Amino acid sequence: MKKISYLFLLLVATYFIVAPFVVAEESQTLSSKNQETLEAVVSNIIEEKDIQPMGQQNWQLYQSLELSITKGSIRGKKIIIENGKLPAANIQKYVIGDKVMVSRSGNNYYISDYMRRDALIFLFLIFIGLTVYIAKWRGILSLVGMSISFAVIFMYILPNILTGSDPTQTAITASLIIIPVTFYFSHGFNLKTSIAVIGTVIALVCTGILAHYFIDAAKLTGFASEEAGFLQVAIHGAINMKGLLLAGIIIGVLGVLDDITISQSAIVFQLKQANPSLSFYELYRRAMSVGQDHISSMVNTLILVYTGAAMPLLLLFINNPRPFTEIINYELIADEIIRTLVGSVGLILSVPITTFIASYFAAKQKNIK
Repeated sequence: MKKISYLFLLLVATYFIVAPFVVAEESQTLSSKNQETLEAVVSNIIEEKDIQPMGQQNWQLYQSLELSITKGSIRGKKIIIENGKLPAANIQKYVIGDKVMVSRSGNNYYISDYMRRDALIFLFLIFIGLTVYIAKWRGILSLVGMSISFAVIFMYILPNILTGSDPTQTAITASLIIIPVTFYFSHGFNLKTSIAVIGTVIALVCTGILAHYFIDAAKLTGFASEEAGFLQVAIHGAINMKGLLLAGIIIGVLGVLDDITISQSAIVFQLKQANPSLSFYELYRRAMSVGQDHISSMVNTLILVYTGAAMPLLLLFINNPRPFTEIINYELIADEIIRTLVGSVGLILSVPITTFIASYFAAKQKNIK
């Protein structure tokens, strides 16, 4: 019976994860017939050589490729595409068997990218398998919680923002749904989890206030990235980009708060269970001792994670002759600094907040199991 329950919950999780992408793919399929994204496989390399494009001094790779269409309105047909005929900074070398995405505009075709879906699905299955195998019941419930988060993001947050709803209000409403659902699914219905939920909500409010203040203080517009500019043009200015920036900070920090608040709450109740005579002050002091180590490691982790994600950008600034004090004034950089620091402050505040609440309730408990 338990195995059947595991399987059912896993199927529910898979449905909520996959459904948003299926809807998006179907809507894309119904777009203009003259503009289409096809899937294909390289079936033959007709010609391969180095050429010097007209007006260019550098040589680059040129390939004439035969592609077999595997998905789209011309499925089963073969087309010829020239790769590298025009000047480009990065020419990919394709081999027979490569799966690619082909953009079609009328009778014109060109390779837009590799097909990476198979690798992503395989990695996702490894993730699911290890989660279920190692974490067992808790792992399955956490997958259900994760799938619900995906569903809220793709079926509530993104559609509402696109239709002109305030991004900040949308993100806050979604957070009030995601927090209890994911916490209780992942950690069970108990006092420890309830305290973590309360601590997370309070820390999230503090993060939102800080983010709102410093976004205004730094005069951020929300247009630091090219994607923001393209989005504003595509939807004719219907989205408040500054609000979208704030919403992104709120959703981003929400994912990390789970780990911190539930850890601190669990530490307090474990201490009380090990020594029922501990007072509120002792519980808070000992749990904060662990929490300080948690904060120290978290700060270092955040720096390393950001550095890894922004390596190309950081290399550009290392090569820049302009002074550091001038570089950090660019909105692209200031945006990331505020996003990282505000999120870090929210995470740090969550430790004493959650520890205080957990210590207060644990001190009143006579028997903790």
